[in-house]
Amino acid sequence: MQSDFEGRTEQEAIDKAIQELGLDRDEFDVEIIESSRKGLFKKGNVKIRVYYGSERTSLSEQDSNFDEPAGEVNGICDPEPENDNERKIIEFIETLIDKMGYSGSASISFRRDSKIGIAIESPDSSILIGRKGKNLDAIQLVANVYAGNLDPDLKIVVDSENYRMRHEEQIIRNAYKTAELVRRTGRSRLLDPMNPFERRLVHTAINDIDGVDTKSEGEGLYKQVRIIPVK
Repeated sequence: MQSDFEGRTEQEAIDKAIQELGLDRDEFDVEIIESSRKGLFKKGNVKIRVYYGSERTSLSEQDSNFDEPAGEVNGICDPEPENDNERKIIEFIETLIDKMGYSGSASISFRRDSKIGIAIESPDSSILIGRKGKNLDAIQLVANVYAGNLDPDLKIVVDSENYRMRHEEQIIRNAYKTAELVRRTGRSRLLDPMNPFERRLVHTAINDIDGVDTKSEGEGLYKQVRIIPVK
């Protein structure tokens, strides 16, 4: 279920939700859907959407299905395809790279349940990765559409030059650095927009740090995490 609430500040809107719904703060998720600045003849206003009950559960499941980076997986596996589906996926990705005008080869980097990691080796890896991994994400998206036609349960994680592992480490380092700044200054800070998995990394990393807390803000898949001081 979901409900909308308004207040002069985000906290005031959240307090209204707690009072009207009779829920504790940790029993619902908050999304800011409208925020207007206070002006000379205009009062500031924040409108939030609260997700609770089954609606909150469905959102959590959606987030958990977002592609995980290859950096999460430990161990070594046979890089050669083990079956026709793996062989077809490898060939599809290599053909896709070729159609993009670049050279490269693909191999299996890990297998876990119905999830398969694909590593791309290419002299043009920096281009295939793209700014903030956007090109790599696009290749991964197309590969998952193709794999879904072979087996609806298959999930593909595409990586190159261990970008996803390095990116994950950078997100955590930046979160720690920002958290320390928030503790020192007493002022909240917004991180760059992130997908659900990246936001979970930040929430988990900051969870055990005294003096700060985190919350997600914004709309859509890519939201921002705000790190806030806690007295």
